[in-house]
Amino acid sequence: MEKQKIKKIYFLPNVITAFGLSCGLFVIFKMNMTEVGEVTPETLIAAAGILLLAAFADLLDGAVARVMKAESEFGGIFDSLADAISFGVAPSVIILKSLSLVPGTNISFLLTIAAIIFSLCGVLRLVRFNVNALAAKTNLDLALANKKNFTGLPIPAAAAAAVSINLFLFSNELKSIFLISDLARAWVLSLILIFLGYCMISRWKFPSVKSLEIRVASFQTVFLTVVCAVVIFFGILHHFPVIFFIIAWSYIIIALVLSIIRIVAGKKSKTLEDFEPEEEDEDLEE
Repeated sequence: MEKQKIKKIYFLPNVITAFGLSCGLFVIFKMNMTEVGEVTPETLIAAAGILLLAAFADLLDGAVARVMKAESEFGGIFDSLADAISFGVAPSVIILKSLSLVPGTNISFLLTIAAIIFSLCGVLRLVRFNVNALAAKTNLDLALANKKNFTGLPIPAAAAAAVSINLFLFSNELKSIFLISDLARAWVLSLILIFLGYCMISRWKFPSVKSLEIRVASFQTVFLTVVCAVVIFFGILHHFPVIFFIIAWSYIIIALVLSIIRIVAGKKSKTLEDFEPEEEDEDLEE
């Protein structure tokens, strides 16, 4: 009985990972079954919501594994493969299927190349993360640094940014302000995918959720937090494309601004030293 119980404990994190992977696969298959030109804002909202479930599962499986002390090499590899599909491939498929582009044209070729770059950079980001995770097991300083910040944009955040801007460009909220052509939308999304791909494999620092420390200073702070949470929740219910876009891109913009401030301040200054971009190494040379 004891052996069976231990197996079930180790099985639970992998079940959560499998659920997240299933969400990503469902989005890919569902988008592929949707005819070109029939993608609606409602379809994109549903796809974004399912990928958010996958992101939640990605956070949950690691937390459950740590709490149960059920971390394993199998679980780590499985998690990376699931992330590659759910956050590396699914966003590219969503964007490619969203636009009614004529095959064989220059803009369709550009968008396809941009989607490949995004997916490829996402996989490279995961490989580098796993290599650093293995090195951190024998290096305490590296382990502490990894808990504070990520080197390169995490692939779930990149997926959220790509999916959110695609959804925003198709949203009724944007259409009520001005109309954007498919050609302009394709150009914007192509540049965004390339930019996000660069961010994932870059040496820029992005804050980790694990490093967040919430300190309650007063009742007013608690009250303000509750009000903000209510406003965000209301916005998600009624203006999901806009709120999702703002939250996803705020994370990237804030991290890049902090890194730029660190570069301007110089290495001699201690201001935001955690956001000092790493120097290039030869970890991918072989």
